[in-house]
Amino acid sequence: MYDVKKTYGVIRANWQGDPCIPTQYSWSGLKCSYDSSPRIISLNLSSSGLKGLIATSISNLTAVVSLDLSNNSLSGSVPDFLAHMPSSKVLNLSGNNLNGSVPQTLLKKKADGSLLLSIDGNPNLCQSDNCQTSNVQTKKKGISIAPIIASVAALIFLGALAVLWIIKRRQIQNVTTIATTTNSNRGSTRTLRLSKNQHFTSTEVTKITDNFRTKIGQGGFGKVYFGRLDDGTEVAVKMLSQSSKQGYKEFHTEAQLLMVVHHRNLVSLIEYCEEFENTALIYEFMFNGNVQQHLSAKNPNVLSWSQRLQIAIDAAQGLEYLHNGCKPPIVHRDLKTPNILLNENMQAKIADFGLSKAFVTEHDSHISTRPSGTPGYRDPEFHTSGNLNRKSDVYSFGVILFELITGHPAIIRSPEGSTHILHWVTPLIERGDIQSIVDPRLNGQFNIGSAWNAVEIAMSCVPTTAVQRPDINRVLWELKECLTAEIGSGRSQRMGNSKRSESFEMSSLDVDIAPSGR
Repeated sequence: MYDVKKTYGVIRANWQGDPCIPTQYSWSGLKCSYDSSPRIISLNLSSSGLKGLIATSISNLTAVVSLDLSNNSLSGSVPDFLAHMPSSKVLNLSGNNLNGSVPQTLLKKKADGSLLLSIDGNPNLCQSDNCQTSNVQTKKKGISIAPIIASVAALIFLGALAVLWIIKRRQIQNVTTIATTTNSNRGSTRTLRLSKNQHFTSTEVTKITDNFRTKIGQGGFGKVYFGRLDDGTEVAVKMLSQSSKQGYKEFHTEAQLLMVVHHRNLVSLIEYCEEFENTALIYEFMFNGNVQQHLSAKNPNVLSWSQRLQIAIDAAQGLEYLHNGCKPPIVHRDLKTPNILLNENMQAKIADFGLSKAFVTEHDSHISTRPSGTPGYRDPEFHTSGNLNRKSDVYSFGVILFELITGHPAIIRSPEGSTHILHWVTPLIERGDIQSIVDPRLNGQFNIGSAWNAVEIAMSCVPTTAVQRPDINRVLWELKECLTAEIGSGRSQRMGNSKRSESFEMSSLDVDIAPSGR
């Protein structure tokens, strides 16, 4: 940190002595963990007037989880060492004068969800993976080599085009829809698969589910069964009811889309099969069920505070990919705790995204996904506009976050009637009573500041007016900061102070809920 201070000439009143200890005199703009020896886990130098290249001394901050260098005047290229900082989860380089191309390792981490990378606001920075590095003009005294360079460049360009054409053709052969039509007295069979090695018919679906032996769920699209492929892969087989299909065209289009949408925090569609009146979607099997089940008072295994924050981050990463990583963006339309599933490692993944447009059943009492969403999670603006958009998903996510914080469902039912979770929690927030807000089953095992931060993030998601809600990428950024604070605190601050030291401003948020949730 002394090297960083010297490189940029940072002048701050308390940047003296050890950056982390004593804790009451730790340097502003950074956070430390105190589990064993003090380590810097978060560094925020946003809007600090930094100029020049990104300092190599930053690479020595190996415990940093979050690094914010945004809104400065940093120039030069994005150094590769930023992709190799072992603890890095959040990197904000937006609003600078960086140029050149972003290292492929950073782009890969952003794509797989392991790094929240912000690089907007650098007009000369190439953010794609097909950047052409600008060459320094080459001259040789007395000899003109421009014609030679031009010829070589042309050959390279044509060669590259040929290679790209071959690669693209192979991708089309492997990924494109393969449809087989078999005429019979009963109708036709259509099967879409990802590769030539996969092929599911109705008979094979019956086989992998052991004649539909184990039902693991039921929703608006039909029953869900446990299955096992020949190679031992466990799957969830969703058999679609006839009433839930709008038609083959819609089904075909939507399934094609879902099979090419891949992210670590989205449940993967492995295959689908349509044979006469039997249609099946085959998903990866999620061993630990859904979040709603884990938050239930009947579940003896209580999710820890850090687990809840990580689930929120996982879900936000999946949603951020749907909103900003897909072209066109995918709006979930029915985001809720039953649609957030957990694998064997308790990693959260969003399910049933992209289905609402192709599969609709307005008369199904067990409806899982529909354009109007689910009571308790539905965007209040839907009742006036009739439209759902990305900010509608953000509202639903805010309700989910409150469920994770409080342990209560979206609609709290009691002998006196039903209460929406926002109606229940708002008076407690106004009183600053965090002790009554956070799930009592945690027995105070959480950091006060982290809990309040989570409450504030949730509140920012649920204003009645969509324009007041943040984008999901901002929510994700703040959640990662929240988890960083929890990790860095060493859980040193517990329930001894149930009141927030500074007032929580409620007046700036126009919070309301849909009438159906009252």
